Amino acid sequence: MTFKEFGLDESLLEGIEASGYENATPIQEQVIPLILEGKDIIASAQTGTGKTAAFLLPIINKLIASRIDDQVNALVIVPTRELAIQIAQNLEGLSYFTPISSIAVYGGGDGSNFTTEKQALSRGADVVICTPGRMIAHLNMGYVRLKGLQYLVLDEADRMLDMGFYDDIMKIISFLPHKRQNLLFSATMPVKIRELAKKILHDPAEINIAISKPPAKIVQQAFVVYETQKIPLIKWLLKSVDHFKSILIFCSKKHNVKQLTGDLRRARFNAKEIHSDLDQSAREEVLLEFRSRRLQILVATDILSRGIDIDNIDLVINYDVPNDGEDYVHRIGRTARAETDGMAYTFISEKEQNKFNTIEQLIGAPVPKVPVPEQFGPAPEYNPRKGRRSGGGGGGGHRRFHPQHQHQRKNNKQNNTGGKGPRNPGQQG
Repeated sequence: MTFKEFGLDESLLEGIEASGYENATPIQEQVIPLILEGKDIIASAQTGTGKTAAFLLPIINKLIASRIDDQVNALVIVPTRELAIQIAQNLEGLSYFTPISSIAVYGGGDGSNFTTEKQALSRGADVVICTPGRMIAHLNMGYVRLKGLQYLVLDEADRMLDMGFYDDIMKIISFLPHKRQNLLFSATMPVKIRELAKKILHDPAEINIAISKPPAKIVQQAFVVYETQKIPLIKWLLKSVDHFKSILIFCSKKHNVKQLTGDLRRARFNAKEIHSDLDQSAREEVLLEFRSRRLQILVATDILSRGIDIDNIDLVINYDVPNDGEDYVHRIGRTARAETDGMAYTFISEKEQNKFNTIEQLIGAPVPKVPVPEQFGPAPEYNPRKGRRSGGGGGGGHRRFHPQHQHQRKNNKQNNTGGKGPRNPGQQG
């Protein structure tokens, strides 16, 4: 399902396209229409399933028409400053072409941050993303303009309760107008979340999203690299698997698709690109070449990760780490179809390590890391929590890459990370 099908404002659709989103994830397909209808929501969904855009997009869309000047129109409460910053960055990109204003409010900064927050909260901001303690500090000083608030979002509600924020949440809610739309998102649904939902939600729609899992026949591996190593490494990799007749490469941005395709064609690879800048007839022509195997390598944005029926793809390469776990599963799911085995490689740059670690948690197993060949120089260590750098190793050297043994490895189920359930069966993605 495309975002145009939701009937969103054209200025918001521009921001969606600029942010690199093409098709809605399952949670977005289910949640966005309900929020647009004005329903309260209680949703079981993990980070990495697209839930942030699931609540931001309809709120932005509704505020374009109904925002109240000099007021806080929407409040998003989150457990940590890191999540507040992440959501604020997503919001800034999605709302770039709209008149919607926003600010992240969280502790840990210097006095100038508090002053900036005070100015925004006293003058009004369309969307405020906050941590509970910092928001209460502002509320206690009496200048936060909440009379016109229309939307309340509690994100990662179970985590906030585990961190002891229940009283803080209820105190913040006591400052809000009674008439508002409430959206609650939680990875798990224990009794305490149900009790919280009863207190703040009104006749809510309940959504449960379980993330898909990669097919068991796909052999997944990853290279941990510096960004500058991606293009030389992919050229080496493609030469190593030149016996594969059908290779699909995914990039997260159209710019990367165009740049990579140009580099591959200059290196005399049989490669073409497909993305939303091509008109429908041009896309169909490229797809026909790829399906008929006249074209060996297709470089694409996520326009191809969902809903395109192409069988017999030998190899999928994620040149960029996907935006979320659902995108990862859909991308690599283009291989291992029609009763065949498949291979999937992912390139993980330093900035993408935390994102990929989240994907590994969602699919329930780590993806083996392949050492980067020595001729490409030292590679980063895979350490998403600490972000440390070190030479060599290519992420721990869990597997060796032997292109001459591709078909043997396809049948080696010990290397396979697909088909396993989540670590916590109570969590849904």
